[in-house]
Amino acid sequence: MHRPPLRLPRPRGGVFGALRWLVAAVLVALAGLLLAAGTPPAPAVPSASVLVAARDLAAGVSLTRSDLRMAQLPRTVLPRGVLRDAAGAVGRAPAGPVRAGEPLTDLRLLGPPLLRASGGPAAVAAPVRIADPGVVSLLRPGDRVDVIAAGERARVVASDLPVVAIPVPGGDGAAEGALVVLAAAPDVAARLVGIASTTRLALTVHGR
Repeated sequence: MHRPPLRLPRPRGGVFGALRWLVAAVLVALAGLLLAAGTPPAPAVPSASVLVAARDLAAGVSLTRSDLRMAQLPRTVLPRGVLRDAAGAVGRAPAGPVRAGEPLTDLRLLGPPLLRASGGPAAVAAPVRIADPGVVSLLRPGDRVDVIAAGERARVVASDLPVVAIPVPGGDGAAEGALVVLAAAPDVAARLVGIASTTRLALTVHGR
């Protein structure tokens, strides 16, 4: 038995109906192309070359070029004051421990920016040797302390000074106590040096 050929239904509505069919066909084709192409790549995130620690760094130890490397990091995560080359860091010491890969900023290293931020525009670094190293081991940069001249009549010789660095103890064991670096006004720093030459010093730590 002869069967008539299969015929697609003709679009209704004359010319406008045909246009609707054509537009629908184009949209279906575009959808297929988009699916075949997959998800478009994400836009590139702006980055910058900055200075980071090449390894874990100890506080108070002068940096060399081998301690540092450059890294590309997204600009959106960069802290203020981040260093852009090694020249600004070589020879300076971290105020506290630094993890490998951490960006280095002006306030992570001992120097005028850190002293100004901690103790004011005229502040200087005042290294003070404290008789009890156990007390120093409890400190961290940013703590505020009072310095006390120990003895029969203990007295406060400087108050409310910020700790800016706690150097790593030397390995020779020749010096007693432990060293801590405080930010202080020049006259206070000079007074501490004079007192430390004849008197053992101690610290009290303000509440955190």
